[in-house]
Amino acid sequence: MEISFLGAVDTVTGSRHLVHIGGQRILLDCGLFQGFKTYRTRNWLPFPIPPKDIDAVVLSHAHVDHSGWLPVLVREGFAGRIYCSAATRELTEVLLLDSAHLQEEDARRANRFGYSRHTPALPLYTTADAKRAIKRLEVVGTNEPFMIGHVHATLTPVGHLLGACAVTLATGHHQTLVFSGDLGRDNDLLMPPPQRIAHADVLLIESTYGDRRHPVVDVGAQLGEIIRNTSSRGGTVLLPSFAVGRAQALLVCLQRLRASGAIPDTLPMYLDSPMAATATTLYRQHRRLLRLSPYEAEHLCDGVTVIENAQQSEELTRSRYPSIIISASGMATGGRVLHHLRALAPDPRNHIVFPGFQVPGTRGAKLIEGAPDVKIFGTHVPVKARVSHLEGFSGHADADELMNWLKGFEKPPRQTFVVHGDPAASDALRLRIAEELDWNVLVPEHRSTMTV
Repeated sequence: MEISFLGAVDTVTGSRHLVHIGGQRILLDCGLFQGFKTYRTRNWLPFPIPPKDIDAVVLSHAHVDHSGWLPVLVREGFAGRIYCSAATRELTEVLLLDSAHLQEEDARRANRFGYSRHTPALPLYTTADAKRAIKRLEVVGTNEPFMIGHVHATLTPVGHLLGACAVTLATGHHQTLVFSGDLGRDNDLLMPPPQRIAHADVLLIESTYGDRRHPVVDVGAQLGEIIRNTSSRGGTVLLPSFAVGRAQALLVCLQRLRASGAIPDTLPMYLDSPMAATATTLYRQHRRLLRLSPYEAEHLCDGVTVIENAQQSEELTRSRYPSIIISASGMATGGRVLHHLRALAPDPRNHIVFPGFQVPGTRGAKLIEGAPDVKIFGTHVPVKARVSHLEGFSGHADADELMNWLKGFEKPPRQTFVVHGDPAASDALRLRIAEELDWNVLVPEHRSTMTV
């Protein structure tokens, strides 16, 4: 078995692991790099082998750091199938079309206002590219083995996001590789805990929170206090949110806060993200996969104004009436949330709340680190609003939960690789695995290839 680590090994984004097993070249995930420019430039590099030589792709889940490079792979010659769960297929379509649209819009805006160093500025891929990739998506059942050539593959639900799964690849030669994908939390607001897997000869384990524990706090109470204090001084609470997963968790939390009287039921709530609105519909359709009651799943948007178009979003941006706004993207890298940030950040009455992990180098990371200003559309915007980071909303397992999931294996894997983490997080998890479990464990290097 040969594994090439082509992304998400020195950072948490760009998940791409090429496995040569059973005579097949299978790519596990095909994600976008995000964050620092040194990572984002990797999105423009050619794939190390001709994409036409890849037999199949298996997606762990739909987030763009796991799926967002598929349009480039297909455009450059990949002609195989992209296997995924049913919910992942639906969410991936939504995310890829939105990603393409944002990139086209960013390129148009850069060309119009001349703040790109490239002439002309071009999108990484287009909507047409995304649609070609979507046509290659093929749904397979979870916990039901399927074949890729002579390789047995299985998707095992692991929480984290609607449809998210670990991937198992196995051959008749007793070679079994397990890729964790992104593991969810044991007590997530939306998703059940990750299912255990009994056996792996080779294991790829994510390490997003490999060096820390989630705070033991009532995150709903924290958000409720922020909303009460902000509205009392005439300010607006802006929640930059991932449109898929995080936005729905926030809606659950806000509905519970309002129902309990913890926040005023007269305070307007807005969902300003077409993708989040579409994703919320998909979450309701797949409610059997959630840990919510049927009633909660059905009434996520009660009393929430869903912003339908750009004109309504612009009107909301100009509003100075206290409110709660959920808008994408979650790390403030693009989308409508940038217009809200530009309008709300200079006013000390407002509060910007980031409810989840922020990749280093993104606007979100800079804001929670206390940046006095932030660059938006080529202009530096002063930050006078309060800024908070509520880690309790994270959909990722923390270090203890990762270790708990690893203890579900009946015997140690022959080799474990720690992936999908910043260097400090990956090495911290490596040390814990080595010291507490006594497993053979390594952190691979970017673009390295291992034979195991």
